[in-house]
Amino acid sequence: MAISHAASARSMVTRPNLRRIGFPDLKAALLKGVEDFMALPTHVLFLIAIYPIAGVIIAAATFESDLLPILFPLASGFALIGPFAAVGLYELSRQRELGLPLAETRPFAPLTGRHAGSIFAVGLVLMLIFVAWIITAMGLYWALFGPETYGSAFAFAEAVLTTPRGWMLIVIGNLVGAAFSLIALAVSAVSFPLIIDRGVDAGTAIETSAALLRENPRTMIAWGLVVAGLLVLGMVPLFVGLALVLPILGHATWHLYRRAIAP
Repeated sequence: MAISHAASARSMVTRPNLRRIGFPDLKAALLKGVEDFMALPTHVLFLIAIYPIAGVIIAAATFESDLLPILFPLASGFALIGPFAAVGLYELSRQRELGLPLAETRPFAPLTGRHAGSIFAVGLVLMLIFVAWIITAMGLYWALFGPETYGSAFAFAEAVLTTPRGWMLIVIGNLVGAAFSLIALAVSAVSFPLIIDRGVDAGTAIETSAALLRENPRTMIAWGLVVAGLLVLGMVPLFVGLALVLPILGHATWHLYRRAIAP
């Protein structure tokens, strides 16, 4: 009990103050994200490319290995771990905000700095959420379809889109996926920018993100929908669109953090 009270007291002292944010803040953050993206140094193209290349590899592997049922959970699960993948983009926005010359920017600095442990701790939480989502999604598929396999993507799509059990898979799967996405949003909405900017521990960062969602539910859920929608659009052209979508969202998240957390 004493430990619990001590933790609560510490949380009250260290958790940053939150602001009320609305839809205009989301629009402003996205516009700022586009500005940062246009000003990126050329060496960050490697960072941008990692995400879509991973997506293409996963898609190819599932088609070749007759693992079509896991393709959608893997692709949609990108949204759960995306905030960790964008750590370098938050740092670039921070350094640009400070007016540092582009030649001196170091996007991977947070991963080797003294607060790297907190960053990896939050990343681990997101990875656990991702794994739980994959297990749940495949469990749902097996409950409805059993061990059936399909000879082609067309046959699999037909079974999912034209049968009652396929419709049930879509409806229940999307509801469950939305629940996992909400949990990931609560964990990571501003966690990584907060760690990078103020050096807080992982627990305080996650608590602040969750509090932001509680205090601004409509705005933050709308933000989650914007992120999900843009990621879907980025995945449609064989994941190549993620090379544009991911950096803009990463930079925009930094600017949303600036608007949501009081100085």
